[in-house]
Amino acid sequence: MRILVAYGGDSPEREVSLNSGSAVFEGLAQAGFTLIDGCVKHPAELLEKVRIEGPDLVFIALHGGWGEDGRIQSAFELMDCPYTGSGPEACALAMDKTISKMLFGKRGVPTPWSVEIDSNGEIEGNVSLEELRKMADRGGLVVKPCCSGSTVGVTILKSADGLEEAVRLAGTFSERVLAEAYIPGKELTVTVWGEGQTAQALPIIEIRPRLAFYTYEAKYTPGSSEYLCPAPLDAEVASRVKAVSIAAHRALGCRVYSRVDLRLSLDGDPYVLEVNTAPGMTGTSLVPKAGRAAGWEFPELLSRIAESSVKTVRKRP
Repeated sequence: MRILVAYGGDSPEREVSLNSGSAVFEGLAQAGFTLIDGCVKHPAELLEKVRIEGPDLVFIALHGGWGEDGRIQSAFELMDCPYTGSGPEACALAMDKTISKMLFGKRGVPTPWSVEIDSNGEIEGNVSLEELRKMADRGGLVVKPCCSGSTVGVTILKSADGLEEAVRLAGTFSERVLAEAYIPGKELTVTVWGEGQTAQALPIIEIRPRLAFYTYEAKYTPGSSEYLCPAPLDAEVASRVKAVSIAAHRALGCRVYSRVDLRLSLDGDPYVLEVNTAPGMTGTSLVPKAGRAAGWEFPELLSRIAESSVKTVRKRP
């Protein structure tokens, strides 16, 4: 199989993608695949590389923007070019946190209360800025871009101080901003493998950031966070976390693999924050850690992703 590794892009997550792409390239080389370097900045460059090289598969190691929101996946569909991960619809739904949370609500997937703030500062549902202030003072508030990842532009408020600044910061990365109830408790993530009724959860990871919360720096600076895999949870709680994660994966129509990020409340209730359809593959990334806990070293994990993606394409009508 000739695999083109697509990475780089021009989103705020470009640096992470460059690291993911390098790691994926090295891992696939160890697995014995013939590789094509697809480091690009703009989608036109990538599509031209695919047209010229005609790979058997594109391994998507792009994060954010057009590489993860369904646009490049749609282009590959039109070119009849197999690629890794979820299809255009699932990618678009997962990238837009407002829409994915609405879908979670319809499918019974627990997710924190939230409201959207548009580019004019209008808050949905007749919620006032003063009510958001009170919520921040009472239990905390998370303000983040609706369409971004890697904790870029995210602020956790433990009081109303800085609310307007947090909204402005998130607004620099997305036209729409999400204000979400903060859930005290544990930070968890679950890699879900497969699709539909065959989807299964790999071992749960608990993240213990050494900084105030799981920031961009805590994610990508070695030693800034402690990762416990499998997470030290009661069997009943772990079962609920896995079930909720699989339900979120299914709700969006994800395939092959995804990473579901959650908060586990102090009462042991899981709340889904978001689903990542093109999760990180760096040296500190979570999917490789979960794969290793399941008995798959990095080259085998990448091989499984590649082979499952090709089989998924062959099954489609």
